[in-house]
Amino acid sequence: MSGNPPAWLYHALDATPRLISPKDTVKLALIRPADDTYDASVFLEIWEIGGAQPVNSHASSVETFWFLKGSGQAISDGKAFPVVAGSFLLLPAGSQHRIVNNSSAKLYAITTMHPDNGFASLVEAGTPVSYDEEDLHFIRGSTVSSRG
Repeated sequence: MSGNPPAWLYHALDATPRLISPKDTVKLALIRPADDTYDASVFLEIWEIGGAQPVNSHASSVETFWFLKGSGQAISDGKAFPVVAGSFLLLPAGSQHRIVNNSSAKLYAITTMHPDNGFASLVEAGTPVSYDEEDLHFIRGSTVSSRG
C-alpha cells in the first residue's frame, strides 16, 4: 500500500544491553527505537536471578511485557501478578509498578513503551554491559537468524 513505511527487521544481537543505573539487576537492550512513524520503543529485558527494577511509573505511556522465559512477579498499584513464559502484561499509563525475578533462573521479556516519551533515550544513556553466555544461548535459540 502506498504511503506505508517499509518493513524493518531488528535483531537482539545488534543491540547493546544496558543498565539504567550502574547497580541495576535488569538489562535492557533497545531493539527498535521510536521514530516519527511509530512512537513506540521495543526492548529485550533480562532480569538476573533475584533481579528487580525499582518501583516506577510512566505518566502517559503504556508499557507491555511479553514474557519469553522464566518466571517472576509483577506488582502494579499494589496488586501482585505471577508471570511466566507466555504471559503478556499490560501496564496502564500512570501505574506504579515493578517486576521481580523471584525464581532460580533468569527472566526474559520483550517490552514495549508507547508512546516512548524519552524512555529509549534514558536506557541508551545507561551503562553498557554485555550479554553473557546464557543470554546469547537464549537469543540464538529463540530467533530465526543467519547469525553464527
